[in-house]
Amino acid sequence: MNQPLARILVIDDEPQIHRFLGPALEAAGYHHRRADNGTQGLREIAQWSPDVVILDLGLPDMDGKDVLARARAFYEGPILILSARDKEGEKIEAFESGANDYVEKPFGIGELLARIKVALRPRTVAQPAVTKVRFGDVEVDLDMRYVSRNGEPVHLPPKEYALLTRLISGHGKVLTHKELLVAVWGVAHTEDTQYLRVAIGQLRQKLEMDPASPSHIVTEPGIGYRLKREG
Repeated sequence: MNQPLARILVIDDEPQIHRFLGPALEAAGYHHRRADNGTQGLREIAQWSPDVVILDLGLPDMDGKDVLARARAFYEGPILILSARDKEGEKIEAFESGANDYVEKPFGIGELLARIKVALRPRTVAQPAVTKVRFGDVEVDLDMRYVSRNGEPVHLPPKEYALLTRLISGHGKVLTHKELLVAVWGVAHTEDTQYLRVAIGQLRQKLEMDPASPSHIVTEPGIGYRLKREG
């Protein structure tokens, strides 16, 4: 079986960086996405769960170190800083905030690809990508963005579908209220837990055998939710 393509998210506001880096990443066999500012980048990290994040420090809406700090509240994957800031203090602060590597601009594509490969090395034993997920009488086809229950299609609006797929990506682990809110509604809504409660309730109505006593979308009181795929 072919290994799934590693997903690389590039957060940088310079169009020329994306024009240069995008084709190089594709040619190296990676799947990539771009984000042009910190807000968009945080949303992509939460929703797409990239294997590696390449982050510029000089972003138009917030400092890259703030993006780094916020990302580390919910993302454990490698983050490579790509920046024209070459002062030792900047590098130290970035590493202390959770960066895994630091590449100065201008950079050589060969060096950057080598650093990406190193960042991915501990993750090469990851399980193959799953395209279909079942729990109870529900099936989710992640490639087709199709949800069914007992063979019948289930309509989920974009927010509900995004919430479901984020729960699926947790592989049974508890996802905090904040993590789910960032993933689905964005960083401006980390305190809007009522949005999350309503969406969880709607998912349970559509997917649970007994919404009042859910067996799959489980509440962890005061923390968040997790998806139990057993049974």
